[in-house]
Amino acid sequence: MLELAILGLLQEAPMHGYELRKELTAKLGAIRAAISYGSLYPTLRRLQAAGWIAEAAETPATAEEVPALTSRRGRVVYTITAEGKERFAQLIAQAGPETYDDTGFGVHFAFFARTDQATRLRILEGRRRKIEERREGLRDVLGRAAERLDAYTLELQRHGLDACEREVRWLEELIANERSGRAPTVPQPGTAGGRRDNTSPPPPGETRNERP
Repeated sequence: MLELAILGLLQEAPMHGYELRKELTAKLGAIRAAISYGSLYPTLRRLQAAGWIAEAAETPATAEEVPALTSRRGRVVYTITAEGKERFAQLIAQAGPETYDDTGFGVHFAFFARTDQATRLRILEGRRRKIEERREGLRDVLGRAAERLDAYTLELQRHGLDACEREVRWLEELIANERSGRAPTVPQPGTAGGRRDNTSPPPPGETRNERP
């Protein structure tokens, strides 16, 4: 997944390691992009050895861009090669079970704009099945063992179930859009935080009764 993310970002523009780390966080979110220098740079070296990326230039590094306890070396700027673009095309076309898991789905979804419609649909439908299975497992736990759980554990299980139900609704909306050839709705500027009307499914992290 890190390989896919790096190649995808370098197709947008050449970047050095610090920029890549920032863009990974911006594109995937701080949780999915909890990537340390210890994992990022070995991956960059591996991609370079495979001929998928190349060094473009080196510029002086600023103090904030140098990891703690490391030397203040120059910033190596990486670019994607023609072979790297082919490799990215191979990775982005995959729609196997690894693309349904939390991290795999997040990375692939971040590059859906460059993914063909059939692949997007396979990934979305696979992710929906995955979350539906998770939802049914939580329902089973709550149905069989709710009386044996303490209040906090019970609340955690309910929170997980609620999150699954929201994500299933969100995925169903995305799948319906894909089948009809529509892109996801982008909130219009000037609206109250891009707020939807009360007839639309609530976004992840929000329940309908939380809306004003």
